[in-house]
Amino acid sequence: MDENIKKRVLKNAKLFLENYLTVRKVAAITRVSKSTVHDDLKNKLKDINYGMYLDVLELLSYNKEVRHIRGGLATKNKYLDVSQ
Repeated sequence: MDENIKKRVLKNAKLFLENYLTVRKVAAITRVSKSTVHDDLKNKLKDINYGMYLDVLELLSYNKEVRHIRGGLATKNKYLDVSQ
């Protein structure tokens, strides 16, 4: 694997874990697509740093569990901002 790709994967994983972000937020910060970030975290990280990979899987699972709550709050806030 290319050294630049390894650096990107580790940077994305570190940002994801340290700040408890979503894949979308990591993608926006690093200016790569959501698909690339997700592929980095789910597939490429396993070969680079397995311990970090397990931590990432845990946070991805948590994000999946609460996504319906975040979506509802985002919609609520959207309509509260429009009414004011």
